[in-house]
Amino acid sequence: MLASGNVVIKDPNGQITKGDRINITDDFKEGFVESLKVVSTDNTRISARRAVRKDGNVTEFTDARYSPCVSDPGKPPLWCISAAKIIHDEKAATLTYQDAQFEFFGVPVVYFPFFEHPDPTVKHRSGFLVPEYGTSTTLGAKVEVPYYFALDPSYDFLFHPEYLSKQGILWKGDWRQRLANGQYVINFAGIEQDSTALPAGVPNPGQYGGWRGSIDTKGKFSLSSWWQFGWDVTLESDDTFRRFYGIDNVLITDRVNQIYLNGQYDRNFFGLKFYQLGGLLLNGSNQANSNALPVIDYDYVFANPVLGGELAWSTTALALTRDHAVLGGTTESYDHIKSELKWRRRLIDPAGISYTPYANLRGDAFYYDNAINPATDQGTPTTTATRVVGTAGLTASYPWVAAGGGATHTIEPIGQALYTEANVSQRRMPDEDSRSLIFDDSNLFEIQKFSGTDRIETGTRANAGVQYTFQSNDGGYARFLLGEHYQLAGQNAYAETGTISENLNGLVTTQPVFSPVSGLQRNQSDYVFGAYFSPVSSFRVLSQSRFDEQTLALRREDLFAQANYGPIQASAVYTYAATDPTLVTATTIATVNGSVTSIGTPMPQQEILGNLALKLTDQWSLLSSLRYDLRNDRVVTDTFALKYTDDCFALTGTYQETFIQNPALGLENDRSFMVRLELKTLGGVGYTKSTTDYTFGNNQPPH
Repeated sequence: MLASGNVVIKDPNGQITKGDRINITDDFKEGFVESLKVVSTDNTRISARRAVRKDGNVTEFTDARYSPCVSDPGKPPLWCISAAKIIHDEKAATLTYQDAQFEFFGVPVVYFPFFEHPDPTVKHRSGFLVPEYGTSTTLGAKVEVPYYFALDPSYDFLFHPEYLSKQGILWKGDWRQRLANGQYVINFAGIEQDSTALPAGVPNPGQYGGWRGSIDTKGKFSLSSWWQFGWDVTLESDDTFRRFYGIDNVLITDRVNQIYLNGQYDRNFFGLKFYQLGGLLLNGSNQANSNALPVIDYDYVFANPVLGGELAWSTTALALTRDHAVLGGTTESYDHIKSELKWRRRLIDPAGISYTPYANLRGDAFYYDNAINPATDQGTPTTTATRVVGTAGLTASYPWVAAGGGATHTIEPIGQALYTEANVSQRRMPDEDSRSLIFDDSNLFEIQKFSGTDRIETGTRANAGVQYTFQSNDGGYARFLLGEHYQLAGQNAYAETGTISENLNGLVTTQPVFSPVSGLQRNQSDYVFGAYFSPVSSFRVLSQSRFDEQTLALRREDLFAQANYGPIQASAVYTYAATDPTLVTATTIATVNGSVTSIGTPMPQQEILGNLALKLTDQWSLLSSLRYDLRNDRVVTDTFALKYTDDCFALTGTYQETFIQNPALGLENDRSFMVRLELKTLGGVGYTKSTTDYTFGNNQPPH
């Protein structure tokens, strides 16, 4: 077939070939085209002076250009690869270039005598990826050359060793596989550490000599419609390896390894978890180092009503071990089993008052050895104990509803009275899971406000509050809740005076079991106030506040605001916690001439985090974030990024500052700048430069 004059050929895959003159065989396996342009289904284009098709799958383009960019007539594309010859092998799905050069806006930038990459139809293929470059005053010049192994459609391996001029080669690899019922990944990193190459001032550098590395793996599988199995585990040679080499964020506070099995069906839930916990706080606390092998949870809700209400049964079992540095390195064993029956029923009288009576019966069994007794701050001998707890209570609310003006208004007074009795005192029992306590409107009406099961509220208590809800017909929403807790009779568990010792950087400190400014330490608690406000879908504010019951001084505030308006997206988080006179924080510990000393006076904690995204045009956008420590009047981190993106090209420039110091870990204020270039169908390249050093032992308080 011979055709001339604006010839267009469309193949079954949607590819379009245009040319001035086409000479092709009847089976389309061989042919010749003059002055042509080929447009694939993803808008990738090849233009050439002439092309010859051979053997039905190989096309040779002469004086050709390849680009995925759409350009106006008469203007060069944003970027392209021009070559004396481009060979497209459809069977091998490759594009090969001879005498090639990269052009940006029609200007040659880089020349390659030979270049090859997969054509746009290829989803993955083995080969080298775009290298990454960077520099750091601690690690030196960095070059990372990734090689991708496309082993199978269901699994692959990325090998990306990183050369560090001051440390050697950091070997890294990522294996991932997807199976019929789940997927998993395994990542490894390791280096033969030369301890003499570590920055000057590293404490005991010899301890890091030899092999250092880590393996982290995650997996999740569906064993059936109701059962799931998975894991999230990181194993490392030492606590500082991943942070020193930038694999983990320096602000990570805990290492939580877990293996789990969950089953959920209808009214049943079963959870089996194995935990290995490690503390990574900058202040060096090892209080979190422990093993929970295992934690078992089972919940069941009975199908048929009992006494007109809902009956549920739950059981929790925990087996925990820990090495106590403050007790001479002895091993603590702590086992706890809790089983509880819970009944509740909701009633509404003709006046519209809602009543919810409830009753709980709970039994606990404990076994502990060398656990810290809060009453004496000493280790306990082998002890077994049982505890029976009974709770009865009633919650009543009387909502008043008014509708009009395109909205509904609801005012709802809420009252709760409850009584709990236990057969033993808990003051001398260890506390492993109930020391974290944040009292706000979200748990005001909880039967137990403790974060765990070791401690319980006892005696006669009451909770009271009033809630106002506004709901407009066009979607606007607001809710406000103000309330207070009362200890009417019996022992106030939050006023417990026991203490527990911790080891912070070699300094043994003693802290109360519960903060004396928790807001619940007095029989009449602080006031809690919650505000949730969203007049339109593009704006919302959430605020949780706590005010001193006697002075109305602000004790705690968590405030979040988010707004989206046209090209602007902004959010801000503000947190405030009043001074805790017993709390030893990271800012009160300093290393001075090799000895650890407690310094300074604790101050209220205040911090603000802001994020802003501004879309300047369809292609240009600006992103920034700022984390500011109001207590110490300093920036913690800030980031500014300028990004350009279109259908074939993306360029991002990022400037980041991190003001985090820790002598033991060798962290110092850091400034970095990164430029990342991404080209459609070819991949991306990134460059990072650190402008400051990481040093050890600078005798400054860690932050």
